[in-house]
Amino acid sequence: MKDGMIALFAEYKTIIIFLHIISAVVWVGGMIAMRYAAHNSFMELEPAQRLPRVAHALKRLFAIVSPFVFILIITAVIMAVGLGFRAAAVDANGNVIDDYAMYIYNLVHVKEVIWMVMGANLLAMILRRNKAQKLLDAGDTAGAKKALELIGKYMVPLNIILGVIAIFLGVTLRNAY
Repeated sequence: MKDGMIALFAEYKTIIIFLHIISAVVWVGGMIAMRYAAHNSFMELEPAQRLPRVAHALKRLFAIVSPFVFILIITAVIMAVGLGFRAAAVDANGNVIDDYAMYIYNLVHVKEVIWMVMGANLLAMILRRNKAQKLLDAGDTAGAKKALELIGKYMVPLNIILGVIAIFLGVTLRNAY
């Protein structure tokens, strides 16, 4: 499998890197647009209109970004193996053979963890949004508001911050050698 990923990356490097970057841009950019552009427009609506509109907009955002999250994770794995970060850092016995390469290899893992935390947070947002929609359908606007507030106040901003850090690490890794 490892050899297959190395061959795949060697053959389609530009496409894989492009898909990885565009996926990060869509995911993080979508959250930025939702939080800082759409959110302000929603706040101008009456509360009775606002909550259903926010729930619907989040549903659409999550539907748009979810395939890109999947592509991002797949391309990250292919790139991590294809670029040979591990092979440059440690030998077959796991001994460090180059300190700088090991530093870079560790950055790859940090970036992977960030994307995985973001993915878990996205899943939690999707579940929370779905719960809010059920509450709205049942007429419980107070419960729906509570569920949606956490997404806008904390969960989306957290993913934006983590996404910007991950993108920065990606640029750092791309220029490592």
